[in-house]
Amino acid sequence: MNYTPPTQEQVFAMRVCAGIEELAQSERFEAATPDMVEAIAEGIGQFAAGEWAPLNRPGDLEGAKLENGVVRLPQGFEEAYEHYVEQGWNAIDGPVDYGGQALPFTLSCNVLENLGTANMAFNLLPMLSVGAIEALDAHGSQEQKDRYLPKLVAGAWSGTMNLTEPQAGSDLGALRTTAHPITDGEHAGKWRIRGQKIYITWGDHELAENIVHLVLARTPDAPEGSRGISMFVVPKYHVKGDGSLGARNDLRAVSLEHKLGIHASPTCVMSYGDNDECVGEVVGAENRGLAAMFTMMNNARINVGNQGVQIGERALQQATAYAAERIQSARAGAPDKKPVAIVEHPDVRRMLLRMRALTEGVRALLYYTAGQVDRGTLGDADAQARADLCVPMLKAWGTDAGVEIASLGVQVHGGMGFVEETGAAQHYRDARIAPIYEGTNGIQAADLVTRKLGMANGEVLFALMQQIASKAGDGSNLADLAEACEATGRWMASEASLDDRLAGSVPFTEMCAIAVAGWQLLRQREALEGDDTAFAARKRATVRFFLDRIVPEARGLKASAQAGAEGLYAIPTETLLA
Repeated sequence: MNYTPPTQEQVFAMRVCAGIEELAQSERFEAATPDMVEAIAEGIGQFAAGEWAPLNRPGDLEGAKLENGVVRLPQGFEEAYEHYVEQGWNAIDGPVDYGGQALPFTLSCNVLENLGTANMAFNLLPMLSVGAIEALDAHGSQEQKDRYLPKLVAGAWSGTMNLTEPQAGSDLGALRTTAHPITDGEHAGKWRIRGQKIYITWGDHELAENIVHLVLARTPDAPEGSRGISMFVVPKYHVKGDGSLGARNDLRAVSLEHKLGIHASPTCVMSYGDNDECVGEVVGAENRGLAAMFTMMNNARINVGNQGVQIGERALQQATAYAAERIQSARAGAPDKKPVAIVEHPDVRRMLLRMRALTEGVRALLYYTAGQVDRGTLGDADAQARADLCVPMLKAWGTDAGVEIASLGVQVHGGMGFVEETGAAQHYRDARIAPIYEGTNGIQAADLVTRKLGMANGEVLFALMQQIASKAGDGSNLADLAEACEATGRWMASEASLDDRLAGSVPFTEMCAIAVAGWQLLRQREALEGDDTAFAARKRATVRFFLDRIVPEARGLKASAQAGAEGLYAIPTETLLA
């Protein structure tokens, strides 16, 4: 199945939802002219479709392999990554001082959207590198920035983040990896790292010249729990003073996970310091590693939400093509009993419109969030607060929607979707990891109803929902949803216990995400008033479906969001597990 970049849709979403033309009025982002934005979107779309998309299915079948201690990637990946680096796609929003173009984060999201739609497993490589760049740029010393960022920004080196351990999944406070100071020898002033990390995406491979691992570990006498975590930069190969590579560090991939999907992405079990010779440097202050890592994590959560768009777009394109080609049965009620393409049947039409509405809704939320991030970069504190509020919505609802869209794609194919030959099943398998990694969607929802709801005593959320309600118009489905979100948020902030908030956090997050996405789709429809093109007609139909069908479903979640925790504990645990 080929990938056709939806460039017009992407540029339109960046213009309306991210407000990229307004961003270009600033000195910081003045290079992001309309011509530049279109050139980047078209260029990365063509590159992704031409070089990465053809590797998606073969990569799934062949998978990454660990052979004699070396991670081997499917045929064609090395050349495709070389071309990615040569064309400079990794440097779109990287800092200028280190070879980046310093364009808006919004455009970086567009690059990753195209690459991930073409090949989700492959795209995890640059996605993690982008986060590592941001973490080092924000928290690294000048020496660390000078040593690592130029190669990371260029893409010649890749980056990872190492959080999870076998005994400590989402509870980072329970990690056991240690870091001890080195007091003499050539590595004096650095740290000796020892421990094991699991689920390390692209933890080892041969595509990049070096891999820059950002590793969470505990120093001697560190406080218990998350307050005692520090972050270390641990390169696969030591870096000499002149920037050239030295000997290999004492770290290795012990094994690769055998996963449901993203088979071409090497998910590694990493061992550090088997010979007590693994050397790293602390990034930022000791015991402040979690704050530093969350700079990378926040970036990753936006880009994982982006994966909902990516897998949705790919599944939508494949399902649409199949529905146009598959001839089966006459249209119900038609005088002519001649079999028609299944796209003519009402339920298939419903599924395709739902797939499109969800995909475009998540994309609208993605670019709205990215635009707020860019405004935060320009010093707009209110926009940064809105970006922070939207991140858990995007990550959670975006990835849940991606799974739903991929599942509908299988359904459109019928029995042919359940067999591997069509490729529809791969999208579903690949999509399923996104609600899990970078903080499960339950963690995202908990973040929304605790930390994010608490911003400015709830006023960040309340003001956003009031704006949506006013723009939607009295009595509309969207206004009703925004008002339900505000009412539920106020109940959680003032009356509900912590258990009650957490019990309703998942439906509340979905409600809020759909409200923001619906608002952004409404803005898109308004921007096309008087436009009689096919693009505008399709957009109007998609937005109507979202507002008429998806928004009312979300409004119906209010009762669940306010049901409280008592019913979850109505029976003792032993009875529940019996």
